[in-house]
Amino acid sequence: MNPIHALPSYLEPEGVGSWGVFLQQVDRATSTLGELAYLVETLKRPKRILIVDIPIKLDDGRVAHFEGYRVQHNTSRGPGKGGVRFHQDVCLSEVMALAGWMSIKNAVIGVPFGGAKGGVRVDPRQLSEPELERLTRRYTSEIGIVIGPDKDIPAPDVNTNEKIMAWMMDTYSMMHGATSTAVVTGKPLSLGGSRGRRDATGRGVFVCGRTAAAKIGLPIAGARVCVQGFGNVGNAAARCFAEAGAKLIAVQTVEGTLHNPAGIDVAKLGAHQDARRPLGEFAGATLIPDAAFWEIESEFLIPAALENQVTAANAGRIRTRVLLEGANGPTTPEADDLLAANGIVVVPDVIANAGGVTVSYFEWVQDISSYFWTEEEVNGRLDKIMSDAFNGLWEAAAAARVTLRTAAFTLACRRILEARHLRGLYP
Repeated sequence: MNPIHALPSYLEPEGVGSWGVFLQQVDRATSTLGELAYLVETLKRPKRILIVDIPIKLDDGRVAHFEGYRVQHNTSRGPGKGGVRFHQDVCLSEVMALAGWMSIKNAVIGVPFGGAKGGVRVDPRQLSEPELERLTRRYTSEIGIVIGPDKDIPAPDVNTNEKIMAWMMDTYSMMHGATSTAVVTGKPLSLGGSRGRRDATGRGVFVCGRTAAAKIGLPIAGARVCVQGFGNVGNAAARCFAEAGAKLIAVQTVEGTLHNPAGIDVAKLGAHQDARRPLGEFAGATLIPDAAFWEIESEFLIPAALENQVTAANAGRIRTRVLLEGANGPTTPEADDLLAANGIVVVPDVIANAGGVTVSYFEWVQDISSYFWTEEEVNGRLDKIMSDAFNGLWEAAAAARVTLRTAAFTLACRRILEARHLRGLYP
């Protein structure tokens, strides 16, 4: 590598990790960038990385310390945008990759945001609600120097929700002496949230699946669907498919894997989970070994959990027509190649799960204008934006004879780097 472009040690692509996967994906698109290729190093270096210490007082009087992150990958096209996750395995490499994928996602879908992401290394199940609120507020105060409605707008992600967004919004507002609803998205409706936001990511997965199915002549009615992860995204996607006549035949969560070839009642499974009952007690399906999940024959497979779930170890056993990435980064580059060789259409995360950020954009617009839309308006605009973006991506992939992921990265990288080129360097 040319020493003038040598990466800082914490950005080296060697080794296993989400950031390494992101760099490989950028490298695969580099040869298509033409005159903009001279700027590709911009995509391999996050614009800003903030690591913060989060001390909080626990209910028993002890002081505990947690590590938090906010990474702004690129803001050439607009303010940073990306969620905040609370998870015991959060690390800098993961947050950097998630921020990078947000840059790509926002450029692919065409919303005027850059990419950012945040996280706190904590198991929120080990905290009481007052402790969780103190953690959220202290984290917000620590990253408050880099977020704002026109700088970087956080949103919910793994283990964060509307309540946590409300605490973040309130903390930022108190710090600035005025209510600022547009500083975060995914808020409760009464605090400037958008109708349709809660189901937006899962609905977007369905829109992409429906559009992809039309391209290959695959009917939705009667189609078999397998979902990994039955949280906000997996649940909403399963409901949308069921409403369109498909049947959910397998669900995998951290508790195990359920299977019923005749179909699983999505509403009943959702109610079972909401009641916090063990997965094994669900009467509408049978528990099977987790490894068997990847071998179930289906028309749609939706990994909607965490990164690096579809790998070279299991990709060859997958028997589906369309793989819809509801999670961020669930498929490794090696697995991508195996899936493509087996004729499986992979709809990459950077468009498949972009429904969430699309409606987050709608929420941000509504907050700034103080004019709010109906759920029908939100869903209609989401459907059009995602359908149009997918159709354009499909055509680009077909013309270049590449996968949808390579086409997505090519399109997004060009949009980001064109903005960087036109803006120039300051000073």
